[in-house]
Parts: sequence; structure tokens; C-alpha cells
Amino acid sequence: MSDKYDLVVIGGGPGGYVAAIRAAQLGLKTACVEKREALGGTCLNIGCIPSKALLNASEKYSEVEHHLGDFGIEVSAPKLNVKKLMEKKTEIVTGLTDGIGFLFKKNKVDWLQGTGKVTAPGKVEVTPANGKKQTVECDRILIATGSEPTPLPGVEVDEKQIVTSTGALELTKVPKHLIVIGGGVIGLELGSVWKRFGAKVTVVEFLDRIVPTMDQDVGKRFKRTLEKQGIEFRMSTKVTGAKTTKTQVTLTLEPAAGGDAEELKGDVVLVAIGRRPYFESLGLDDLGVERDKRGFIQVDEDYQTNVEGIFAIGDAIPGPMLAHKAEEDGVAAVEIMAGQSTHVDYNLVPNIIYTWPEVASVGQTEEQLKEAGIEYRKGVFPFSANSRARANADTDGQVKILADKKTDRVLGAHILGPDAGTLIHEICAIMEFGGSAEDVARTCHGHPTLSEAVKEAALAVDGRPIHI
Repeated sequence: MSDKYDLVVIGGGPGGYVAAIRAAQLGLKTACVEKREALGGTCLNIGCIPSKALLNASEKYSEVEHHLGDFGIEVSAPKLNVKKLMEKKTEIVTGLTDGIGFLFKKNKVDWLQGTGKVTAPGKVEVTPANGKKQTVECDRILIATGSEPTPLPGVEVDEKQIVTSTGALELTKVPKHLIVIGGGVIGLELGSVWKRFGAKVTVVEFLDRIVPTMDQDVGKRFKRTLEKQGIEFRMSTKVTGAKTTKTQVTLTLEPAAGGDAEELKGDVVLVAIGRRPYFESLGLDDLGVERDKRGFIQVDEDYQTNVEGIFAIGDAIPGPMLAHKAEEDGVAAVEIMAGQSTHVDYNLVPNIIYTWPEVASVGQTEEQLKEAGIEYRKGVFPFSANSRARANADTDGQVKILADKKTDRVLGAHILGPDAGTLIHEICAIMEFGGSAEDVARTCHGHPTLSEAVKEAALAVDGRPIHI
């Protein structure tokens, strides 16, 4: 290890570790400071990966319980072993986090385990959990410290009865009644997990719709699909307080517009009202690093803050709080440091919700196009008319493609349906090259595949779908 680096990255999550590896590939002597005992940040340790492991397991459980019989496969009722489920989740997480350690060694990135603090431009103090502090010097510092759950006043988290996503991934038994505060991505995904395993799930949302940034038509269909699965919703409702006993949590609810209070009781409450940038003990305020009203670090087009030599990416700066966005930020930032020209088109960052059916989108919604005064045409094709979806008995949802009325250039796409998170990337690629709905429609798609629904939606933009 050297105490002098070209770049020190603070944070070993998707943005930080990817930036560190890319920097090393570009010839920069690089270190990454990470306080956890494992690399990968929130995403790999207590976020994206463990939640997808549980989502996958719960989908299999639901398939056995409710759907195999439709195909003449007769099995006894499934029984859940939560301990084994959590052990498998941990095995998956450990395999991936260990893999990042291997990639660091392969690319000669030094991992400095401990809490990082920027004491001055070009100086990072690293405090390990056990051992002596050390100060490393560098030419540049990249802040990639990610985010943390946003707290809710009046609702104190203990990660046992009142939990964040972290606690919801570590439950030792299936709740009888899980109350989810917040109708966003995290709450709906984790609510779906425990609903499939047998919990009663109630989602309490302050607004009048779930996932408010979503295309509203798709959002309404998505909510109806979740309701059909048994998830209950309390919309336009705020939570003003919580009381706990040994076995129960009692929430105080009020209408968002004002009105009489009432109580809602459950044994576990998940607080999932959003996330906020995480900068604990980093020392940014002492250095005068500028942040906006919501706490996000302000950066220029090169990802540099107002303090020369200090850069920031991912959840620490404005933009979608997504792991893949952080990765793109990290690559772009270090390539710029190395003198390359690079650009990230944030309009082409896909958003995916990993419920079942999945929801995926890229580009603009109908509401955004209307607000901007852009004339557009849309094509919609339901999965109920797709051969593969019918063969799979998985027909909920649709594909919607939005294209410029004059040029036919694809402006956005919104998919609710099986494997939506995979299907959306065809549209991402088309939009990256400025392609049109006609380009999608004229591309031969294999049969029978779910991808044919994307082609049919593109045909529908021109009013000529074949199968509806």
C-alpha cells in the first residue's frame, strides 16, 4: 500500500467500486475507503441484491402455492424455512462482495477499510474499527458514500418491529400484518416479498398514487395488479405517530388533507418513504462543499464540487438514486479525470421495479410530454395478446411506446409485465442511437418471445399492430 494516490474513492458501493476499478484501468493509482467489512455498499449488502434474492424466492413460493396446478403439476402446499432462506440470501451476497475484493486485487486497487474523513483537499483520514488512524494523500478525492433511509418524525426505527429496508431483509419470521409506510419502489418490492410468504400487507401512502414519478396510466394499472395480489392500500394518508408493545405496533393515521385521526395495528412496520444522501463524519461542511436544500452535493459537468480536487457521484449528487446510475457516474467521472471525453444521458437511465409483474421505464412519460408541449403518438400492446405470455400463463400488463409525432423518434417507453426489466433495454439501445418506433417495428423479433410485445407496441404507434 502507498500513502500517496492519484485518486482516493470514499465509498465501496456500485458507484465507488466501479469508479475505482475504471480509474485503475486508466492507469491512476487508486485506493477505495470503505467502512463495512465487505465491499459493495448498500446495494450488495443490504439493498438491491438481497432484496432480489428474496423476491426470487417468494416468486417461486407463490408459483408453487398458486400456479403450478394450472399446468397439471400437483404438489403439496409449500412450507417456508425462513432460516434457510436467509442463509441462502447471505451466501449470494457474500459471493458477490468477495468477488469485488478479487476485482480490486486484479486491478491493483487498494482497499482501505475504515471510515473516511476529508480533512483537506488531497487528504483523507481513515479510521478503522480497530487500529490506528492513517492519513493518505492524493491528487483527487471522489465522494461515493451513497444514501440512507429517510427517517419519519414520530416513528422511531428499532429494526425489529419498526424497520427500514435493512430490517425488512432480516426478519426471522413472516409478519402477520406488515404495514408499509410509503408506496415507492422499496416498499412495494419488500411488501410483495412478505405478502407472497403469507403476511397481510397494507401500504400507507401520503400521495394519491403510488410511485409518483411513474407514467400515471401504468401506475394505475400497476396498483390494480398489486391489489389483485392481495396488497391493500391506504392512499392520501399520513402517519403521525407510532407506539409499540412487545408484539404490536400501533400507528396513528390522518388524512393527508386533514381530518380525524385513526389507528392501524400491525406486528411489523416498514418505513420506506425514500432515501437521503449519506455524509456522516465525512467533514464536507468544514471544507465548504456546497449542497442543495435536500442535502445533495452540487457538482459541475465534470462531477467536481466547488472545492477543487473533490468530486462526487451517485446518490450523493442530484439525479435518480439508482445503483446503475451511480456506476455510470463513476465511470464518467474518472474518465474525465484521465483526460477522456465522456457523457451520461440521464434521460436514458432505466427505472425498474422488481415486483411480479415487473415495471420498467425509460425516457419521458405522457405527463412530461404534455407538460413540455411535445406532440407525440403512442402504441400500446397487452401481454394478453402475446403468444409467449399466454404460454407462460403470465399475461398481466402491457408495453407502451411514445414517439415524436413528426419524426417518429422514440421518446419513452413504459412496460408493466413479465421480465419488463429485461425488455426495456431494447428501447434504451434504440433511444441511445436516436432510433424511431419504425426501427423497432422493422426489426425481426424471435417467436415466441415476450420481446414481440415490444415490436407490436412499436407497430401500434403507426396504427398497424398485427395481433390485436
